[in-house]
This record gives sequence, C-alpha cells and structure tokens, in this order.
Amino acid sequence: MTSPQVPVFVSSSHLENWGSVDGTASSDDVLLTSPSRGTSFSDTRDHCISSSQTDMGVIFSKWWHSFFHYDEFKTIIVGLNNAGKTTILYKLLLDEVVATTPTVGGNVEEVVYKNLRFLMWDIGGQESLRASWHTYYINTHAVIMVVDSTDKDQMNVTKQELDKMLQHEHLKKSVLLVYANKQDLKGAMSAAEVSAGLGLHNYKDHAYHIQPCCALTGEGLMQGMDWVVSKLEKP
Repeated sequence: MTSPQVPVFVSSSHLENWGSVDGTASSDDVLLTSPSRGTSFSDTRDHCISSSQTDMGVIFSKWWHSFFHYDEFKTIIVGLNNAGKTTILYKLLLDEVVATTPTVGGNVEEVVYKNLRFLMWDIGGQESLRASWHTYYINTHAVIMVVDSTDKDQMNVTKQELDKMLQHEHLKKSVLLVYANKQDLKGAMSAAEVSAGLGLHNYKDHAYHIQPCCALTGEGLMQGMDWVVSKLEKP
C-alpha cells in the first residue's frame, strides 16, 4: 500500500525579507525564531535575529531554489481563538501534534506539498488581534479558515469575520478552504451544519470548500490541501 504524501518541511528561517506581510522588509518589524517551532512574528520590538542566522538562511534559500523550482503560494490561516489553527499548521508541517498556547501575532512556516510551495501565515485569533488581520491579506492566494465545530455560540462571530475578509479587495481572487475542526468531539457540528452557519453558499465570487477534520489525528487535513492544490495548480 502506498503511504500518503506527507508535506516536505522547508525551514522558514531562510526567507530573505522578514518583517512585513507583503514581502517588503521593515526595520521596525521583528520575528522571533526557535529551533522547534520555526518562526513566529509579533508586534514587540525588543528582539532581533542575528545577521549570521539571516545570512545562513539566504545561502540555504539560494541553494534550495537552484535545485528545486516550486511555485509559491501565500496562504493565511485564520479563525477564532482556540479553533485549532496552530495545531493544524504544525500537523501539516511536521505530522505531529505540537503543544500550543494562544498565538500572539502569529507563526510563519513553509510547506512543499505536491510540488507547490506554501508560505503559511498562522495569525492569532483573539478579538484584540482580529482587527489587524487585513494587514496580512496582500498577495494571498488561499485562505484557510479553521472553525471549532463544537462552538455553536461563536459561529455567528466567525461568520461576521469571514464576511469582512472576503469583501476585502486583496482577497477577491483567493480561494477559501474551511476546516470544520474537532470532528472527534461529542456534539461537533457536521461540515454541512458549519457550512450553513457560515452561509458559504452566498460566496458566489470565491471558490470554496469545507472539509471536516481532526487536527490532532490529521484526519481530513490532506484532503483539504488536495482541494487547494487543485485550485492553484497551473492548467
């Protein structure tokens, strides 16, 4: 039996233009790095990345791209707090469950999946952070909205945030994947119920797909990514 294709991890520390979401560097923008969690970004200004780390990253980047030529697609992962965004990111990235805490700012990782290179931005979902989501939209090819399928009370808030997102000019051509997460838990809404709660049928101008999943086991994650790939691949 052929084993399922697992995404290839490429360390995001090689990116040449850290700091802003449109790929232009800023002296005020800072990203924090750790060996086990790739790269995260935040609004704090009291940390820095050493020049030696950056230089090595640039060297690796040039070496890697001289051998492997993948199309790159910026993907933002959004959703309310505790929906499972970071768990999904690292399950896709490492095929393992990583202990997480509420994301302040976000995480950036690069994943190569079926010959497409995804630059994935996992953005914090706390109410205080959602107002800044729009600053990450520019040049976005795919939006992954993660929904806690057990949280019926917050469905309307998720719908409002999604409505605002898809009206933004920078996301007019982006495809939308909705992960109906936590399907393993009792009382979880089905994908059909989540779809109805979000009013996905109203998004006539966006290609969308809803995928039931469990971030902890990985069930459904690859099927969702397969759909994204099918929409982003060149004809």
